[in-house]
Amino acid sequence: MALIRRISMLASLALAAAPLGASAAGFDVEHATQAWLATLSPAARVKSDAYFDGSQWNVLFGTVISVFVCWLMLRLRVLPGVRDAMQRRGWRPWLGIIACAITFLAANTLITLPWTIYTQFWREQHFGLMNQSLGAWLGDQAIGFVLTILIGGPLLLLTYVVIRRWPRRWWLIGSGLVSALVTLAVLVSPVFIAPLFNTYTPMPQGPVRDRIVAMAKAYQVPADQIYVADESRQSDRISANVSGLGPTIRVTLNDNLLKQPPAMVAAVMGHELGHYVLGHSWRLILLISLLFAAQFWIAAMIVPAAIRLGGQRWKVRAIGDPASMPVFAAVLAVLSLVSLPLLNTVIRVSESEADAFGLDAAREPDAFAATAMKLSNYRKIAPGALEEAVLFDHPSGRTRVRMAMQWKKDHVPGARETVILPLP
Repeated sequence: MALIRRISMLASLALAAAPLGASAAGFDVEHATQAWLATLSPAARVKSDAYFDGSQWNVLFGTVISVFVCWLMLRLRVLPGVRDAMQRRGWRPWLGIIACAITFLAANTLITLPWTIYTQFWREQHFGLMNQSLGAWLGDQAIGFVLTILIGGPLLLLTYVVIRRWPRRWWLIGSGLVSALVTLAVLVSPVFIAPLFNTYTPMPQGPVRDRIVAMAKAYQVPADQIYVADESRQSDRISANVSGLGPTIRVTLNDNLLKQPPAMVAAVMGHELGHYVLGHSWRLILLISLLFAAQFWIAAMIVPAAIRLGGQRWKVRAIGDPASMPVFAAVLAVLSLVSLPLLNTVIRVSESEADAFGLDAAREPDAFAATAMKLSNYRKIAPGALEEAVLFDHPSGRTRVRMAMQWKKDHVPGARETVILPLP
């Protein structure tokens, strides 16, 4: 039965690839775009919209829950108890900060675990986007928690050391510290962090790899290391990236993408090469640094005021007291939500630039459109203009298909409307 189904599917793909319409002189970009959008069934569109809309509401609810958890920890005086216990035992101040940091991170993870299970496991499974069992998913979460402690603990320690040493300019120095940490994370993540969650194997030799190498060499992108990640064990989403900095640069695509037609693989990899060539990693590092600087600057005014209002009840002494961590976290959670549209816009612009680059590099407009439709499984395909501008960190599927069809009209002599459906 599986063989018959595969033969039937291939036959359908061949029929779907047949020319639909006019020659290049009469190529209608809008008509071609609508032909692609029509391949998404009404039921699938309703499901995709529901998933995306719910995800956006979850961002708001997640912020509310984060603030509530911080308030609860302040109300119960969890960190003051840890701080006082460390002081009674005569522990050095930096050890007290570490103890408060670990307690804060662990308590926050434990209290929000039901919400995390709902949003990141149950909901994903409900919409057919999760391939893991609950046990396997919890295993990944445990690895993530250990990393949070190993990275977050020292980071919070350094932040409070800076606050105590430079009480007026800590926000500026602290944002520089975050910038350095983000840069370090980009550098080491492909080699030391990503392999903790997935197995990475060298991409097998063949025409698909040869084409990726050829595109990379054409734009001076290091392609000595091309890996395939077994992300199908987690979900059916397709993804790829050019990650790392300097000696850790590597090209990666997941096994879900590798199962797609070669033209789609080329279209996606052209986009990812664009991120590298256009320097988007450095742009994102700069943006995050500036956002943290702005958020820390605002927090430097709000946190002391909040401590003056509730510090006596909470037993938080000052901004440099490690027991103030929940106050900081609550303020930064709200500021992050407020700044999200700006972050979305910068990322979306970068993604659009990479789209344009990828179309030029791969020269596969129909495969690019097919990829955009494939991503509609979990991204709203046709949002309103304001919705896309505020909530989308990638161009919508409709925007991407239209770009591909415009490129096709401009660059493909005798262009015809063609629909090539991606594999399920």
